[in-house]
Amino acid sequence: MYKHKTLLDVHTHTVASGHAYSSLQEMAHAAAEKGIQLLGITEHGPAIPGSCPLLYFRNAHCIPRVMYGVKLLIGCEIDILDTEGNLDIEESFMHRLDLRIAGIHSVCWQGGTREENTRGMVSAIRNPYIQIISHPGDATCDLDFEPIVEAAFETQTLLEINNHSLAPTRGRVAARDNNLEILRLCKERDMPVILGSDAHISFMIGDYSRILPLLEEIDFPEELVMNFWPEKFLGYIKELPKGEL
Repeated sequence: MYKHKTLLDVHTHTVASGHAYSSLQEMAHAAAEKGIQLLGITEHGPAIPGSCPLLYFRNAHCIPRVMYGVKLLIGCEIDILDTEGNLDIEESFMHRLDLRIAGIHSVCWQGGTREENTRGMVSAIRNPYIQIISHPGDATCDLDFEPIVEAAFETQTLLEINNHSLAPTRGRVAARDNNLEILRLCKERDMPVILGSDAHISFMIGDYSRILPLLEEIDFPEELVMNFWPEKFLGYIKELPKGEL
């Protein structure tokens, strides 16, 4: 068992994403009640059916960055669209986001072979704006994790171990083994990871109950789990490329 308490959750969704069920204030209040110090609200990008338009991100400066004593990061779970690593948020919007996560979702993904899929994810990892890759192990498409972990290591991009992907209702049979492989590869490189609840309702915030047994199974070092160390996380994630406003 780990000695420290998880203090951050930076991959969550509100009603603005179109298929989640709590308001932003409800999410922040729940985070405060659970002792979460740093909460990321990362609505889905516009390629997801029913998600918020780009205007939502343009107007995000209205949202307080501290609510109920919880520090907020307002960002986006940007969609990786194809095997070239194209994204559904333009660079001109990136500087409006506190947090820039990118992930593959079946409803807007144009995939190919394992090699081609891997190339697309690696391209997104190497995008200077992207700080985290969401649920790379969720088995949405076939991937080779060696080059993905290597690219993430080289670019200081965090790979997420996603709790929601491991839910039995998701039917992602390969997700457990995929995430174990990612963890093993990261451990070999002394490389940190980020745990994500992928909360779509306030009750899910900070829930890593399906992930923690995997970490313990391979004795993943506590100091490499960013969720225990909010300040370390903020110091690690890539800043905007120089020259941006």
